[in-house]
Amino acid sequence: MKETFKKLITNFQERNFGTIVPRDYTIPTDTKKIISLIGVRRCGKTYILFSLIEQLRNKIANANIIYINFEDDRLFPIALKDLDLLLEGYYELYPKKRDEKVYIFLDEVQNIEGWEKYVRRIYDTENVQLFVTGSSSKLLSSEIATSLRGRTIAYEIFPFSFKEYLDYQNIEINLYSSKSISFIKNAFDTYLIDGGFAETFDENDDVKKRIMKDYLDLIVYKDIVERYHIKNQSLLKHLIKYMFVNMGTLISVNRLYNDYKSQGYKVGKDTLSDYLSYLQEAYTLFTVPVHRNSVKEEQRNPKKLYAIDNGFKKLFSISMSSDYSKLYENLAFLHLRRNTDEVYYFNQTQEVDLYIKTDKEYLVNVAYQIEDKKTFQREITALSEGMRYFNLTKSYLITSEKEETIEVDEGSIEVIPMWKWLLLEENQ
Repeated sequence: MKETFKKLITNFQERNFGTIVPRDYTIPTDTKKIISLIGVRRCGKTYILFSLIEQLRNKIANANIIYINFEDDRLFPIALKDLDLLLEGYYELYPKKRDEKVYIFLDEVQNIEGWEKYVRRIYDTENVQLFVTGSSSKLLSSEIATSLRGRTIAYEIFPFSFKEYLDYQNIEINLYSSKSISFIKNAFDTYLIDGGFAETFDENDDVKKRIMKDYLDLIVYKDIVERYHIKNQSLLKHLIKYMFVNMGTLISVNRLYNDYKSQGYKVGKDTLSDYLSYLQEAYTLFTVPVHRNSVKEEQRNPKKLYAIDNGFKKLFSISMSSDYSKLYENLAFLHLRRNTDEVYYFNQTQEVDLYIKTDKEYLVNVAYQIEDKKTFQREITALSEGMRYFNLTKSYLITSEKEETIEVDEGSIEVIPMWKWLLLEENQ
């Protein structure tokens, strides 16, 4: 294993990355903390590491950088005890580096049981700057919370945002230019349906779909079936299909249990709850609680269901046009969730789709089509009620095209197209 580590270290140090698309994350390369990047598979964590490594190569010797991908088949089977051979092999290659700071990047480290014990030990005893990535929120966050408490800064990484997608496509963001807006709106139509996984961006529709199916299989089998020894795979697959078809709708374990029972599935509520939890841990699925003043009250109410990327929906939907309202709402959720995990829906006499509470409070309703006067009035009434409850003077109604400012007793409601709302500076 030591010789394998030496080969991987050397091969990587000889590697040139080519063009790396910049992402909207500001991650320090020199800090006293361990840097952790967590997110769904294939969302770009590795390329963010490469970007950090490229920055470092401009400042320090390439030999002071170690990168290991723990999904490399040449490392299988690898156990916790083998990790000591990593630095042993490195210092045999570069004995003089024992007196210098070494930057170590451990990609998909959650594949090794007990990895956090090794990371903690070398963090405490060696002159190293550590970066780790993983595709499971539970495995990383629970281990970070125990063994690495106080030693790490964690960053959640998502597939490309709409702004990042426009940057990738070299589309200028100028909301005062008609030409720029034409390109932005055209790009939005694609992004809405195809999502933000970068490997799909330059492919045709058939290849995009195949890539997304491979991603989903990888998440399901690698992060869920293998890790949790899932026996009822048909139920898991059905649950995943349900999730993507019903993004933006309310869900409860009791309702799911009754639905599956009526379809002849032999399943317990605990199993369903576990499977939903595994999907969330793998960053495939998010559930959003209603906003209440107590956690117990939040838990008693159904949760809203959202998915990590709109692109998965087309794997299960024959026609996308009827699902635009769900795609819009899922996109709005993801946009807010990138900045905070304090995302809720609000329900008094009317439901407001999304409410966030960070350094600023924010209410959002999403309505793809609001030509119908009753629909429009319902959205405005719900937002007014929410503004009154939270004592806010501004909220947003996101649409496909309509744009205006509605004055209400509580303040103003900005009616704004989704593509434009996603690019507002205050949302970034």
